[in-house]
Amino acid sequence: MTESASEPGAQFHRDGEELLRALDAHLAETTEPKQIRSQTVAMLAQARVDQMEKITAAFATHPRAARETVRAIAYLTDEIVTAIHHVAVTKLHPQYSPSDGERLAVLAVGGYGRAEMAPASDVDLLFLTPWKITPWAESVVESMLYMMWDLKLKIGHSIRSVDDCLRLGEADMVIRTSLVEHRLVTGHAPLAEELRHRLWDELFDRTVPEFIEAKLDERSARHARQGGQRYVLEPNVKEGKGGLRDLQTLYWIAKYIHRVDRAVELVDMGVFARDEHLAFWQAEDFLWAVRSHLHLIAGRPVDVLSFDMQVEVARRMGYNDTSARRGVEYFMQDYFRHATRVGELTRVFLTELETRHVRTAPFLGRLFRRRRKMRPGFIDQQGRLTYETETAFLADPLNILRLFEESLRTGVLIHPDAMRLVTANLDLFDEKVQSDPEAIRIFMDMLLKHGNPERALRRMNELGVLAAFIPEFEPVVAMMQFNVYHHFTVDEHSIQCIAALAEIERGEHPEDLPLSSEIIKAGVNRRVIYLATLLHDIGKGRREDHSILGARIARRIATRFGFSQEDVDTVEWLVRNHLLMSDVAQKRDISDPRTLRDFAKAVKTRKRLDKLLVLTVCDIRGVGPGTWNNWKAALLRTLHQETAAALENGLEELNRDKRQTEAKRSLRHMLVAKGWEAKAIRAEISRHYDAYWPGLPTQSHAIFAELLRGIGPDEIRIDLRADADRDATRTAFVLSDHPGIFSRLAGALTLTGANVVDARTYTTRDGYATAVFWIQDAEGHPFAEDRLPKLRQTITRTLSGEIVAREAFASRDKPKKRNREFKFPTHITFDNEGSDIYTIVEVDTRDRPGLLYDLTRTLAASHIQIVSAVIATFGAQVVDSFYVKDMFGLKLHSDSKREALEKKLRTAIADGVKRAEAE
Repeated sequence: MTESASEPGAQFHRDGEELLRALDAHLAETTEPKQIRSQTVAMLAQARVDQMEKITAAFATHPRAARETVRAIAYLTDEIVTAIHHVAVTKLHPQYSPSDGERLAVLAVGGYGRAEMAPASDVDLLFLTPWKITPWAESVVESMLYMMWDLKLKIGHSIRSVDDCLRLGEADMVIRTSLVEHRLVTGHAPLAEELRHRLWDELFDRTVPEFIEAKLDERSARHARQGGQRYVLEPNVKEGKGGLRDLQTLYWIAKYIHRVDRAVELVDMGVFARDEHLAFWQAEDFLWAVRSHLHLIAGRPVDVLSFDMQVEVARRMGYNDTSARRGVEYFMQDYFRHATRVGELTRVFLTELETRHVRTAPFLGRLFRRRRKMRPGFIDQQGRLTYETETAFLADPLNILRLFEESLRTGVLIHPDAMRLVTANLDLFDEKVQSDPEAIRIFMDMLLKHGNPERALRRMNELGVLAAFIPEFEPVVAMMQFNVYHHFTVDEHSIQCIAALAEIERGEHPEDLPLSSEIIKAGVNRRVIYLATLLHDIGKGRREDHSILGARIARRIATRFGFSQEDVDTVEWLVRNHLLMSDVAQKRDISDPRTLRDFAKAVKTRKRLDKLLVLTVCDIRGVGPGTWNNWKAALLRTLHQETAAALENGLEELNRDKRQTEAKRSLRHMLVAKGWEAKAIRAEISRHYDAYWPGLPTQSHAIFAELLRGIGPDEIRIDLRADADRDATRTAFVLSDHPGIFSRLAGALTLTGANVVDARTYTTRDGYATAVFWIQDAEGHPFAEDRLPKLRQTITRTLSGEIVAREAFASRDKPKKRNREFKFPTHITFDNEGSDIYTIVEVDTRDRPGLLYDLTRTLAASHIQIVSAVIATFGAQVVDSFYVKDMFGLKLHSDSKREALEKKLRTAIADGVKRAEAE
């Protein structure tokens, strides 16, 4: 919102007059219209380039504040438009005795009308005539447009009479909005003044409620299109929630009602307090800076702050990396905090409209709802919850917490006046209040007693109350995590996790989450699980491991909250280990008895196991849409089931011999049911080495039995079918074994566009490889039935050598532009303790389609046998864990061999990236 006529405007006025004199002198001897136009365009193009360079250089000296910049670009545009109009009416189409009808005013409308333009903004013009357009005016407009197009300006224009403006403005809200912001650039000033007076007298003054409702409906629809969240990680600076369009909507409405030209006038009218106006001013300055940088970087109008743009905008705005966080994360935290403040200002303004009866309060639903009696000190005002008297409300700081609890209890939204008072008095939350037993009781009741705690938490967070009451939460407010995996900021993710927990408690997911629902229904310590869920990521953004730091912070908070020693210990343990179950399930082979034994030892008790499962489920579901799937559900259920059995029956139950015996018995029963003869069953069971049995489900054993039956030495047999339990397509191969078979199979599958999520490969005693891969499509689901024939064809062609995987991957491995700025340093670890008979090689790096093929080919070339692979993907990051043996069937005990292998793996990763970038 424009505040005052600043110095740049005066400067550009002087420059404009000089430009006109220079143009006149330059064109003095030119009479041919085409030459006049071309010389004008050439001169103005150079002038525009020169001035834009000065504006951009000045902007670089204050890169976080763009108010002067956007005005300077608008004034420069005025200069250009004025000069073009001058040439058109004095050189190309001069008039010596114009009639009253032959008048023309050139008006700026839209953002240009507000004198706010980003570097690549459109130039929206209204060519205004008194009545019907005359041939002279039409010629002037046409010449002006051709010159502006030759200057490569993006012009939006209309030619209308004053009556046209009134008629079209009445019928079309977009046109009416643009007319609210009209401003004379050049031409016949009395005509522009006539339009101004008639718009207010004949249209605006009588349509205030209609305009407000239309703008607010438009705002709601826009937010819905942009995702409805303020914390979308790739926000639209112009159209998104808390963005520039929200501020502009306030301005449009304010101007429509109050005829104000400057935001500061709303302070004098009592609409905004001084500090609220300052926040408005700062947010607008910051958002315009972000948008201007986007335009300058792209060289065109770009308003989406995509991941690749965020890094460069942050750099230009002077945000630097620290040892704890990247500069881009600090930048986005500032961005989201401004966006939140814009939301608060919008609420304040809308309430003011309701109290002045300009806008209808949208509370028809209240008529059909039984009103709940308010607790003492609170009242229902226009369908919103507020305080009875300000003095009494502020006399006891706990009333701030009671306000949110009362809103949750009654289902009545908080009145923005009450929100304003709360925001202005957050300093009441001193150490005494933060540790007050009654304050803690109120807060815990909000978490535990009303069924939808996320509603109170989100509003408390937006208004700063959550961070005031739990100051340790403040650093993670609006904290962005710069990766593709997390859809929300840390604070919003924590609240989403609480929402997921509350949904399970309300019984909303008995089919999707049977185990979690069962655990909650059977009864857990709700105080512990809710507090641990809220605080599980509270240690993020610092140099120290966030689980370890978070556990210490959580212990401090739980102690302050008066939890028993046992509960404090459990909260601390859950926060410290909140990634443990997810990591074991997704990054380890949970059919390996050693994995289960080690996990059971870490968990120790069934109660902790149950709580950790629920926290893990909520954590994954709170990451964002589509993150939770049946694959993860199956892994976690299996891990919980096996660990629970081990804790109940003793860890000695987890041994390979017992598992082998059970697996053989299960397969025998299944093959008998299928009509196999006893001799054939004995042959099949004796065909496999011991390692084959514990690692696969009976269904897979049965499929391999059928594939192996009667196979010839040169045959390749493939079985493709959906595995509904795991939300993946199970691909089983049987073929003659040879070195590198795992790599060839992985390459063949990945070339089909499949994501490998799990794999096992074994060798029979008679020399056949039995390999099974679980794969998903790009959306994380099993492949559709109609895609399986093409899948089979590509696999067969790759295995037969028709398609060379390494060459085919080069073009596919190029990272998407928006993902390039994510930094994933490669970590490679060798674990000889996590399995009794294998070395676990874990590779954590940036994902790309050809990565699994490159890694497995490198392992094969080093004579390393891969028995199983577990692949966990987190956005653009992947963790590939390989269970391997050397060529003699032993673990990789030699330090020098491990170091040599790590070097080869790192080279393979780097070469793959270079290959992709060279494409």
